[in-house]
Amino acid sequence: MEAPQVTVMPVTGGTINMMEYLLQGSVFDQALESLLHRLRGLCDNMEPETFTDHELVYLLKGQQGNPFILRARRSLSHPTSPWHLRYLGQPEVGDKSRHALVRNCVDVAASHSLPEFLNEMGFRMDHEFVANGHIFRKGAMKIVVSKLSRILVPGNTENTERLSLSFLVELSVLAPAGQDTMSEDMRSFAEQLKPLVHLEKIDPSKQSASFMGT
Repeated sequence: MEAPQVTVMPVTGGTINMMEYLLQGSVFDQALESLLHRLRGLCDNMEPETFTDHELVYLLKGQQGNPFILRARRSLSHPTSPWHLRYLGQPEVGDKSRHALVRNCVDVAASHSLPEFLNEMGFRMDHEFVANGHIFRKGAMKIVVSKLSRILVPGNTENTERLSLSFLVELSVLAPAGQDTMSEDMRSFAEQLKPLVHLEKIDPSKQSASFMGT
């Protein structure tokens, strides 16, 4: 069977092969408003962007080694917007001189036939979830505060279950390789969010177990 046609184009902004610098933490539901109030005072946009996204994680298993992972995400708030296909490399967590986790990041926009294309290419959908929340920006930094929900019936984004009683907080920067001074700026910003939230270098691969129920 011939794979369905899929159009892929780089997201606005030029270079798509970048490094992602990342710090993560969490806040309980009851502390959310205090954190949002603090972020409104510190960030460029006093009123954050809101979003509701559906993300599917696909695996392609080879003969040996770890499977190749791709992430397909679409906006539930704006159904006509392009899908996004994202590849995240292995995190460089061992370098103690860096204040943030660093990993390669490739992000492209794609047409709505992306899931069918990935299936025809041999990828298997491993798990999916819904994320909804707020996006703040401070210069090159992006701060995402989101609630993650497990999808109970495959493909049904209306039938979900919250994964925890807390919100995930992510502070990230996309930059060309070698811009390690970014992590120092991120550390300084993260200090201003204490004690509401403690942002740290966390290996994202250890978080996937919660989605797969292990």
